[in-house]
Amino acid sequence: MKTLILFSSRDGQTREIASYIASVLKEGMECDVFNILRVENIVWSQYDRVLIGASIRYGHFHPAVTKFIKHHLYELQQRTSGFFSVNLTARKAEKRMPQTNAYTRKFLLRSPWQPNCCAVFAGALRYPRYPWFDRIMIQLIMRMTGGETDPAKEVEYTDWAKVKRFANEFAQLSGKSQ
Repeated sequence: MKTLILFSSRDGQTREIASYIASVLKEGMECDVFNILRVENIVWSQYDRVLIGASIRYGHFHPAVTKFIKHHLYELQQRTSGFFSVNLTARKAEKRMPQTNAYTRKFLLRSPWQPNCCAVFAGALRYPRYPWFDRIMIQLIMRMTGGETDPAKEVEYTDWAKVKRFANEFAQLSGKSQ
C-alpha cells in the first residue's frame, strides 16, 4: 500500500502538515510527498491512495490545485483519497470543520473530485517572514477578524493532535479496487 501526498503551501505550514501526516502514515504504509506545483509525470499505478493539502491566501487556494484535480480527475476517482485545507480562519473553533469553513465548503461544492475524507487545519501566522505587502494585508485581515496583529509575532495555530487523528482516519479508510 503506497500513498501519494501532494501539497500546495504558501509559507510552509501546509508542507509541514503534509510531512507530519506522512510520518504518521509511515507506521503502516509507504508515502511519497511532493509539492503539487512541482510534481510531474506521476506513475499512478504505484499509488492506491492520494491525499492533497492546500493552503488559503487571500481567500483562495492556489490555482494549480484545481488545475491538478481537473487534469487528474480519473486517477483521483480510482483511489482512496483525502483533502485537507490550511487557513487562519480555522484558528476559530467554529471554522475548523469542512462544513463550517467557507473556503473548504466552497471548494468541495465546486470540485468535480469528492475525496473520501476531508479536514481543515489552522495554519501559522509568521509576520516577520512575510514580505511587506503580505504583512500589511494579513494584518488588515486579522484586525477585521479579531486576530493577532503584532508584526513581530509568530503564532502557530495548528492542532497537531487533530492532524494526527486525521492521518489515522485516512489510514483506516478501506481501499478502492482498481
